[in-house]
Amino acid sequence: MSNDDDRSSGAPAAERTELTALRARLAATTDEGRPEAVARRRKTGQRTARENIDDLLDPGSFTEYGALAVAAQRTTRSMDELARVSPADGLISGIGTVNRAQFDDDRARTMVLAYDYSVFAGTQGFVGHKKLDRMIALASQWRVPVVLFAEGGGGRPNDTDMFTVAALDTPSFLGFAALSGLVPRVGIVSGRCFAGNAALLGCCDVIIATNDSNVGMGGPVMIEAGGLGAFSPEEIGPIDVQTKNGVVDVRVKDEAEAVAVAKRYLSYFQGTVETFTCADQTSLRTALPENRRRAYKVRPILETVADTGSVLELRRDFGRSIVTALARIEGRPVGILASDPFHLAGALDADASDKVARFLQLCDAFGLPVVSLVDTPGFMVGPDAEATALVRHAARVFNAAASLSVPFFSVVLRRGYGLGAQALAAGHFHAPFFNVSWPTGEFGGMNLEGAVRIGMRKQLEAIEDPGAREEMAKAMIAEAHRRGAAINMASLAELDAVIDPADTRAWIVRGLKTAPVPSREGRRRFIDAW
Repeated sequence: MSNDDDRSSGAPAAERTELTALRARLAATTDEGRPEAVARRRKTGQRTARENIDDLLDPGSFTEYGALAVAAQRTTRSMDELARVSPADGLISGIGTVNRAQFDDDRARTMVLAYDYSVFAGTQGFVGHKKLDRMIALASQWRVPVVLFAEGGGGRPNDTDMFTVAALDTPSFLGFAALSGLVPRVGIVSGRCFAGNAALLGCCDVIIATNDSNVGMGGPVMIEAGGLGAFSPEEIGPIDVQTKNGVVDVRVKDEAEAVAVAKRYLSYFQGTVETFTCADQTSLRTALPENRRRAYKVRPILETVADTGSVLELRRDFGRSIVTALARIEGRPVGILASDPFHLAGALDADASDKVARFLQLCDAFGLPVVSLVDTPGFMVGPDAEATALVRHAARVFNAAASLSVPFFSVVLRRGYGLGAQALAAGHFHAPFFNVSWPTGEFGGMNLEGAVRIGMRKQLEAIEDPGAREEMAKAMIAEAHRRGAAINMASLAELDAVIDPADTRAWIVRGLKTAPVPSREGRRRFIDAW
């Protein structure tokens, strides 16, 4: 009896051999089909690449590209062996959705690129690069955000099916870099990430790294080959180093927390949320100490102004005199700058300047309005500061501010001195959509006490009696404070208003509703990797 007769009689048709072969091949790419590989991950306390993808993407949303790829080693291994040891050629790639419960498919759509450390230590193979280039082209064409799981050892030296010497014509790195400012890119690393994998990671807008991560442009083999000594992987770019120097934006405990932070980060670029709460704003009236010389914690102020639980701080351990964070205000995503008086009294050094400049680029590229909470004595000065190339680093803030197209709202909490205050007000005090101050605001071209004692030195030295001299100095300082007080500044229209601290959030909300955010159509803003 023919197969046609079998179908007409209602008997189930036998599955075609081609489909059976496909099922077997795909099964070999799953965690269930690779128990030994899964066991190796369990020994290091890490998840598999597919477990991370499943956690990141909404259930059932993943469309995988290139699952049947294998390493370019057919001249040295059988196809059966390649299918077993190199599924997807060590790069799992595809498109799904993230946060679809909050946002529609267009905004939730996300690309994932996950290097699989269980395949040749997550190295980058010839076929994997072809897949990567394919995905980069799709992300560029369709403006799809990218999440990169970057764990891996860089270029793979033992792919044999290639007619190449050094493969330096690989376009993947340029292609991934070209996504800068076009789509949000999130880099996640757990464990070891060296060479080519680190190069891709470094291109990302934000880097999330676990406590057990090591990140470096060269791994142990490359370092030793260069005659620079022998080092263990754990000695190269450990997390403590990479958070303090600004490479890592967010430090997390493990991969589960890394994925949770990535979802949260992406949400700021997916749009407004309808449900939000906020703290009692009247607490801001007593947020600053009565003693104007005392430092205070600025993060509680930032968290009070923003929607409850919406603040995600970036680069916390780098450039510590300024806080940079993504947040929401009445559900709207914003970027927030906030001076931290506990470090350098809030003065901007070279690291803080770099931190501000890059954060402004990030917000501008993706249309996030910026709120600046200012309390600074200015830029850091002195021989040691100048040795860090501060002149150039400080200028980066002004350059970044000059190219802003998103609304900028400035609120001076206490001190607004000199060029540093201008920088944190997007270049000058009339550059923001509004620039207001709390009643505690005090202003000047430099520190007021210093300005009096240095600027009036001759007049003061002419007074012979030390007591009388000090009394005159105090009187001059008091007059400088009167002239520099927020209300007097506003009387000369150097500020737009002096406000009740409890009205800070209300001012920002009105600004967000009033100031239009420019369309991103046709715009591409490059975001400096640093």
